[in-house]
Amino acid sequence: MAGSGKTSFVQRIHAHLHQKERPTYLVNLDPAVYQVPFDPNIDIRDTVNYKEVMKQYGLGPNGGIVTSLNLFATKFDQVMALLEQRSQTHDYMIMDTPGQIEVFTWSASGQIITETLASTFPTVVAYVVDTARCVSPVTFMSNMLYACSICYKTRLPFVLVFNKSDLVDAQFALDWLKDYESFNEAIASETTYIATLARSMGLVLEEFYTQLRAVAVSAFTGAGMDDFFEAVDAAVVEYNEEYKTMLQTLRQKRVEAETSERQAQLRRLAEDMQSGGHTILNARPPLDPSEDSRLEEESGRIMASFLRSQQLPHDDLDDDEEDDDDRHHRHR
Repeated sequence: MAGSGKTSFVQRIHAHLHQKERPTYLVNLDPAVYQVPFDPNIDIRDTVNYKEVMKQYGLGPNGGIVTSLNLFATKFDQVMALLEQRSQTHDYMIMDTPGQIEVFTWSASGQIITETLASTFPTVVAYVVDTARCVSPVTFMSNMLYACSICYKTRLPFVLVFNKSDLVDAQFALDWLKDYESFNEAIASETTYIATLARSMGLVLEEFYTQLRAVAVSAFTGAGMDDFFEAVDAAVVEYNEEYKTMLQTLRQKRVEAETSERQAQLRRLAEDMQSGGHTILNARPPLDPSEDSRLEEESGRIMASFLRSQQLPHDDLDDDEEDDDDRHHRHR
């Protein structure tokens, strides 16, 4: 969440792990940040100039961030190659993303980056919330709706982090998550339409709260960091037991769908060649070499048959070659 101390929290994580002598690999994915309190190993700003993107494409701040992420995502395979190399020597890889939920979580590039990471490494999403902004039950429920949308969009293990607990004790928020009655009592005095909506949403999300890992931390003092890493370790176990299998299943279904589409295109090509038509194929490599090879051979036979039908018979060709030889001998 923007303004929640997310980047400061990344710095606190790095300092906490460095103190425990556990190496971390830091990646900054926010192209619009002016400066960061840590030295990232990979920085999107080294690849994409955010202000130039805004200027060249005539975009506003959010549009510039989205476009910068889209450009960076086209090279993310190179980032993954580096991460795979460093994973042998680093215990944690931390990604600092843009704070605006709409420019990362709900963008195509954000989905590509998230799914690519999750398909290779145990991945945990930490949603950082400003505790001071949750004092009002209405704004608290707004933040919980954000958390719910991120959790179900990414479909990854999720940790809700109430930051700035040194300014406002986050115990009230943890109590509201565990006990709907306490939240209902806090919002009972408000009679506005939005308060009524928040009360109803609290009932709807009660089941979501029971499965949610939530911790209170302070990026400034370092309080709550041990609780955070306990939640992360539990989320990694959940990833290995549940999410990894689910992601592999989804990836396999995607491969099967692409294979089926490729085979359908080859069949349409064969049918069109038989009828004298033509089909333009997508420039995509075959996903099933054995099946595609069979269909391509069949298409080749059809093409050869079509070309032979447009030429002279083979005997006529031989006669023409013999006449040419006779003429050559006579000339000599």
